[in-house]
Amino acid sequence: MGFHTFDAERADSLEDAARRYRYCSAEELLGALSLDGDEHVADLGSGTGFYTDDVAPFAGTVSAVDVQAAMHEYYREKGVPANVELITAEVGDVPFETDGLDAAFSTMTYHEFASEAALAAVGRALAPGGRFVIVDWAASGRGDAGPPLDERYSVETARTALEAAGFEIDVAAPRQETFVIVARAQ
Repeated sequence: MGFHTFDAERADSLEDAARRYRYCSAEELLGALSLDGDEHVADLGSGTGFYTDDVAPFAGTVSAVDVQAAMHEYYREKGVPANVELITAEVGDVPFETDGLDAAFSTMTYHEFASEAALAAVGRALAPGGRFVIVDWAASGRGDAGPPLDERYSVETARTALEAAGFEIDVAAPRQETFVIVARAQ
């Protein structure tokens, strides 16, 4: 599997709402996160903040985590909500205290960071019962959008990796081009 990152020079394409919501709507993401309004949530692989902006009005604090400083610069130019903090880091190096997050999500970026170290870091950072929502490109997809098929995971492979990292799986659903997993930290 490849662990490439999205080309920051193409960041504008990440703001195409019709294209993005085709694969994961704001309502689907918010429903899976099931927020009360005071939570500390991390967007892992936040990019331009497209989905961060959808979650921010429903959370206390959102940490937008991206490995590329250029993505944060794009987000700053676009305008960052007051309750969003930008963190430049690899997912495996998230700087959160143990049990410091109430929820985390990854939209179309799991394939970029999936590793034992990254999942262990997320599991450590999430409070017991904290949700981890993943929507990503499926290995069974056609490959018309997103990364090449050989850089994608199947829902079964992702589920197995999350279970091995100590997560309990509530939802693991394959879809035509993507999959969705809702997991909880133990």
